Amino acid sequence: MTRILVVDDDRQLIEVLSIGLGDAGYEVRTANDGLEGLDAVKSFRPALVVADVNMPRLDGFQMCKRLRDAGDATPVVLLTSRDGEIDETLGLELGADDYVTKPFAMRVLVARIAAILRRDAIRAGKERGEVATSIGELTLDSDRVEARWKGTMVPLTLTEFRVLEALARRKGHVLTRDKLLDLVRGDDSVVGERIVDVYVRRLRRKLEAIDGTFARIETVVGMGYRWKDS
Repeated sequence: MTRILVVDDDRQLIEVLSIGLGDAGYEVRTANDGLEGLDAVKSFRPALVVADVNMPRLDGFQMCKRLRDAGDATPVVLLTSRDGEIDETLGLELGADDYVTKPFAMRVLVARIAAILRRDAIRAGKERGEVATSIGELTLDSDRVEARWKGTMVPLTLTEFRVLEALARRKGHVLTRDKLLDLVRGDDSVVGERIVDVYVRRLRRKLEAIDGTFARIETVVGMGYRWKDS
């Protein structure tokens, strides 16, 4: 059974989420704040974390940042009562994989979780069954959700990997921001164009940290992005 960790200081919401996610077939464990959540990630080893943004001691933003700083790529879905693209951009900059604004329907959250797990071949019975593929100096392993540039592992979140994969597997083709979202998210969420820019900016930063000359992801003004041929 796929494990989900729910981190929130609202006991009523925790109960609702536990029941809803349990009914959806997940094994659920809960934590009351970000510090407890970090400990639970280590002991419970969830396939995905659902965390509230506003929590005592350590909020969802900082919890997510600490996971990523430690090299932990466990998918994180942030919950917030805030409503604004700036807040969503901040969450994604810190390494979150998705963002759901309260109030939300349980079916929406369950669909987002299922899409992330299915998309990234984490759930049992992985759908892709693909082997590692080399595209020039980039190697992509979809089953393991791993990318290497010139032989060096690139520390990517799950969504970052899918953005990179979508671009690289269609090298030379311009992908609009909407098309990239369709390819990597697979749901009906409405997301501002700035969010795609956040993913691309993070990808460039991580690849440039490995290779200072990296310049394969090209911005096509007024259109979107493309992976340039060598």
